[in-house]
Amino acid sequence: VLAQRLEQIAVPGAVVIQAAVFGAIPERLPFEYKDLGEQRLKGFDDHTRCYRVRLKPGESLPPPRKSSLARRAATGIAVLIAVGAIVTLLATRPWEGRFEPASLARMHHALPDRPSIAVLAFDNLSGDASFDYLSDGISENIITALSRFSQLAVISRQSSFNYKGKPVTVAQISEDLGVRYVLEGSLQVSGDQVRVTAQLVNALEGSHVWAESYDRELDDIFAVQDEITTAIVATLDSSINLSEFERVRNKPPGTLGAYESFALASSYWFRYSREDNEKARELYQRARDLDPGWAEPYRGLAWVYINAYRWGWNRAESRERALELALENARKGVALAPNNHRLHQALAEALLQAGKLDEAVAEYRIAIDLNPNDASVLASASSPMIFSGHSEEAIRQLEQAIRMNPYHPDWYLWNLGFAQYLVGDYEASVESFRRMKNMPNLARRQLAAAYVGLGKVDEARDVIGEFLKNEPGYNIGKLRQNFENKFTNPDYLERLIEDLRLAGLPD
Repeated sequence: VLAQRLEQIAVPGAVVIQAAVFGAIPERLPFEYKDLGEQRLKGFDDHTRCYRVRLKPGESLPPPRKSSLARRAATGIAVLIAVGAIVTLLATRPWEGRFEPASLARMHHALPDRPSIAVLAFDNLSGDASFDYLSDGISENIITALSRFSQLAVISRQSSFNYKGKPVTVAQISEDLGVRYVLEGSLQVSGDQVRVTAQLVNALEGSHVWAESYDRELDDIFAVQDEITTAIVATLDSSINLSEFERVRNKPPGTLGAYESFALASSYWFRYSREDNEKARELYQRARDLDPGWAEPYRGLAWVYINAYRWGWNRAESRERALELALENARKGVALAPNNHRLHQALAEALLQAGKLDEAVAEYRIAIDLNPNDASVLASASSPMIFSGHSEEAIRQLEQAIRMNPYHPDWYLWNLGFAQYLVGDYEASVESFRRMKNMPNLARRQLAAAYVGLGKVDEARDVIGEFLKNEPGYNIGKLRQNFENKFTNPDYLERLIEDLRLAGLPD
């Protein structure tokens, strides 16, 4: 039981041990330690002093040593058991999740055609039942916030809280409720500090998708609760989407239903290239044709045509027709699902591309009112701010979105870098672009301009050279087309053009 309680306060990549084990570990071993102080563990009356153990960066696990008879004495055995337990845990990495998966055959309910999740009641590990309201409140807030995402099927509190305090497995919960994902977590209050740990499990694969811990001061307990809830929800949304993309990526096209076609289309759309945008269009159209009354494919098509308009990725249609199709699909989607915040986001973006900044801002406000927990909406709402000359406000909003979603996509940084370029903070702009994991080719334009702003023209020309390898034939004329009627102040566009001309973009 003690081992289970210690595991509950551990974070991915480390294990937690009690003081008696810590004192028996030889100093020569390549571990680093953090004193967690006196911890109150559920089911134990006394506090337990605990230590977090990690393998040192760049180190490898030591091979087993042959021990003499003397080392097999009682003290030596204790040392070997302690070290062996740590080495085994670090080698097997149980936090990555290797457990018996749930069975589709044993499901009490058919899986929905969209990602389904049960949020369990968080465990209160504080040893003080008066904090139950806080652990329950976090779980309830997460359920409420996730329920605003129309593409998710979220089990009600009444059903998911039914397992509170019961010795059941994730697989059993999945089979009972008919869900693919389960979120479980714990809360621990110690003095004026609170720690909340959460992990998302793919029950059908028997694996962990994501795990994180949040340490906060307990000055304002309700603000802490809201902050943690917002961070978890924002990260959950991205984690579930990525997991769903991987799930359907290798399925034969003929077997894909409407939802799966939509999910696979979205995975292509996120790659930001002409070819992938076209694949996404075909799959979104397939999803729409399979379920014409479902609003989500219209949102996907709106974004496909927005890209086609912005970057000239249109097929037979002109850029003007691509923009018309973007607006048409977004409006159809909003008509089908007026409370879907992401459809208002797509309509706002299409209006932005059409140069209707005031209408775009109004649609973004509707989207944020419908779901203030969606970091992607907060981030994309920065675009009309940038083009209408409010880049300082856009930077603040983007920084908030990044705090809400630590595993954010690269386009957050793209918008942030562009806003920083426009306010003249060139060093921060370059840093933001360089933080991107997989920079889309088109983002290299703004990176090159930021280098020019820093006076690093050679670096700017290297970036433009790389850009032109991937986008041959692009020139100042196409750049002007891409940003035509976007800025309320045309001086911003002329400045961007001049900087890119200095960087080597041809006329």
